[in-house]
Amino acid sequence: MSSSTPYPVAARELLRNSLLDAALAQLDEHRWTQVAMADIAASAGVSRQTLYKEFGSRGSLVQALVLREVDRFIDPVAESIAERAEDPSAAITAALQTFLAAAASHPLVQRILASEGTDEFLRLFTTRGSPVLRRAVQRLGQILLEGWPHVDRAEVDPFAECIVRLAISLAALPDSPTGLSAEAISSLFTPYIERILAKTGSRPKRTCGEGDGARAPSSQ
Repeated sequence: MSSSTPYPVAARELLRNSLLDAALAQLDEHRWTQVAMADIAASAGVSRQTLYKEFGSRGSLVQALVLREVDRFIDPVAESIAERAEDPSAAITAALQTFLAAAASHPLVQRILASEGTDEFLRLFTTRGSPVLRRAVQRLGQILLEGWPHVDRAEVDPFAECIVRLAISLAALPDSPTGLSAEAISSLFTPYIERILAKTGSRPKRTCGEGDGARAPSSQ
């Protein structure tokens, strides 16, 4: 956290993260339906009233926790894309691989996958999934625009949404009947990305020996 952050803001952020960490820790040991708000508060070393004052309700706490973890998933994805901004296929493949690897070992994701249909966490990825989808699409769209700044946002956002939806689907159901993988998804979407990059003159550089880029320029 920046040293210029006002103390009240920093203190509140610390409190929120401590409470969310406590909720996540409870999920390591119990189903969410077995976790009481009082348990989370006690684990964080605060009163139940403090917990409710910060989040307002159990549902708001669940949403805040999921959105924070979405941001934490996206951060390494951003690094994977930034390192390969000149190669769309590699960037998409690495982004999906990074996300799926993190999802496979994340305790919250595993709890969601093991949940019953009435679980609050599961609903945030299905019937009440709009906040999660919006956050992930907005973050991914912004990351892509940082790597490809001249591309129209209106063309980036639909692509970002497709990737987010596919990533969530693959995390929930990793056993694909057709062997769908990060590489396969990348091969499907790469022509679209290359087309919108070419429209702006921002087409990524190709390495020597790759396609037509290996040809010597004409002397004429």
